[in-house]
Amino acid sequence: MHQAEDETNRGEGASDRYREAGVDIDRGNAFVARIAPLARSTRRAGSEAGLGGFGALFDLAACGFRDPVLVATTDGVGTKLLLALRAGRLEGVGVDLVAMCVNDLVVQGAEPLFFLDYLATGRLDLDQGEAVMRGIAAGCREAGCALVGGETAEMPGLYAPGQMDLAGFAVGAVERDQILPRPGIAPGDVILGLASSGVHANGFSLVRLILEERGLGIDDPAPFAPGCTLAEALLEPTRIYVGSALAAVRAGGVKAMAHITGGGLVENLPRVLPEGVVARLDARAWPLPPVFAWLREAGKLRPLELARTFNAGLGLVLVVAPERASALRALLTARGESVVEAGRIEPGSGRPRVIIDNAEEAWAGARPRF
Repeated sequence: MHQAEDETNRGEGASDRYREAGVDIDRGNAFVARIAPLARSTRRAGSEAGLGGFGALFDLAACGFRDPVLVATTDGVGTKLLLALRAGRLEGVGVDLVAMCVNDLVVQGAEPLFFLDYLATGRLDLDQGEAVMRGIAAGCREAGCALVGGETAEMPGLYAPGQMDLAGFAVGAVERDQILPRPGIAPGDVILGLASSGVHANGFSLVRLILEERGLGIDDPAPFAPGCTLAEALLEPTRIYVGSALAAVRAGGVKAMAHITGGGLVENLPRVLPEGVVARLDARAWPLPPVFAWLREAGKLRPLELARTFNAGLGLVLVVAPERASALRALLTARGESVVEAGRIEPGSGRPRVIIDNAEEAWAGARPRF
């Protein structure tokens, strides 16, 4: 839990020696006091979202499930954190951390229940830590899950001054008979794509390489977004799809969902498909956002490489029954999502795969800058 080591029973002077070694228990306690109101702001049924104990209790019965199955995920924000630290914009990566976990939960049909974080650093900076936690709390509120605890670790020697790492852990629940993917995915099923908010939190090692090759700094103007710096454009937080995705599942007709993270469209969609089918997408069905058009051109990326590294503009993909496609598209649009019919399920052989038609034509013509 977010709790500094208690020095009450330590020998006289031990605290000073520990501080000399690089770990400040008082600073850790001050951090817990700062973030406690953030955790309280995420309360939901089943949890009081308190900090400070050795573990967190959650009352699953209070959530109204009949026959629940627990679903757990863990993730991080990758090297996006390096750009965020460089730019001094850390609140957004807190949102990213939650989004990467809860979006993985919801594609299995699960409602997020609670979240824990792990923040490791060489020396805890209270302002930086609080900024991260503000983002985590905001993401938890949007996803409807409680921030029930976590761990803040000062580890001088393992992390250099100014370095930090983040990990997140989320637990959700789904009724046993509502687990996704559903059986019966078949040729003719419609593939709906929900727009991403940008690069999200994958592919940033390549993003950083492209910036380095182009001699660009994080505070330079973004070539693809007038009026924005690269920091503002590239660090846009990952979209949280929980509310709209759960509404679609409860409306009926959703057979599978895929969160488009590392591996892009090419690697993630097959994870939820059975053998003997192909997901055929048409790249002309949705606009390639300017950030990806710029990355494609600046990084000299082939279409397949773009689609295996980035989300290419679609952060969540749904496979739905054809007779429900129009209604679900309308529902998702009403929930604030930008929705496209990206393709169809077709007959295949062997392992499932993704085919993206017209990518060279559609993406080569996308405008990389204004």
